Amino acid sequence: MKFWLGASFTDTGEFLELARAAERCGFDTLTLSDHLFYADFRTPYPYSKSGKPRWDASTHWPDVWVTIGAMSAVTTTLRFAPNVYIAPARDLFTVAKQVSTAAVLSGDRVTFGVGVGWCEEEFVGTGQDFHTRGKRLDAMIPQLRSLWSGSVVSLPSLPPLSISPAPSRPVPVYVGGDSSAALRRAARLGDGWIGNRIYTEPELDAVLAELRGYGLPDGFEIIAPLAVMPDADTYRRFAAKGVTGTMAAPWWLATPEEKAANDSLTLKLTTMERFAEDVIAKL
Repeated sequence: MKFWLGASFTDTGEFLELARAAERCGFDTLTLSDHLFYADFRTPYPYSKSGKPRWDASTHWPDVWVTIGAMSAVTTTLRFAPNVYIAPARDLFTVAKQVSTAAVLSGDRVTFGVGVGWCEEEFVGTGQDFHTRGKRLDAMIPQLRSLWSGSVVSLPSLPPLSISPAPSRPVPVYVGGDSSAALRRAARLGDGWIGNRIYTEPELDAVLAELRGYGLPDGFEIIAPLAVMPDADTYRRFAAKGVTGTMAAPWWLATPEEKAANDSLTLKLTTMERFAEDVIAKL
């Protein structure tokens, strides 16, 4: 079982120390989320009953690839992934160049977590069509793989071209989302799947059954945030179901007394160390 540190909603100034601590504690990957701006969104947020986001204008959403580049400079083994990057809200070459540069600077420690997104306003802001985002992502993933290979690529309406720098290894592509379209996309085009919410065991069983129904390639990774208290035996049981990794933000389980007694960064570091001792070390 691999452990991903879910570092969304973190203040930008904490990321470098979190990355050092995640590597020290034995986390496999540090992941952060992608948002371009905050507004009074007309698009309903799909993961709350009210349709309103769980954050406000003060919440930090640093650029994913700039932050990964900075964190990679202070670590040596920790991997990094967006959860997830809304690639179809950008053009192909912006995405290709950002990811390839981060992969090269990190020594091939980047996983490309990607999804179609939910917020139409962000697509309007970048001049991309919201309603064709799934179709465009389906086309974009193989094009990105070709560009990251460093080979000369033929694309519609353009002369043969290549980009540099290019990673020395293929960048793994993990598709996020649990709609049928997202699960089909993950099975057909991805090297893995990332869950986009916290799953109970019955919910996860249903997702796993649907994923397998589409046919999965060998080595396919399943990263699922689980609605369980941290426990090594429970994680072993989920591993037996085919889950290869899970996501944790240990500070979410801190007691009110711990939250009152510690500043934000100290609380994160303390709870990560406890999680590493109680769970990661036992697996």
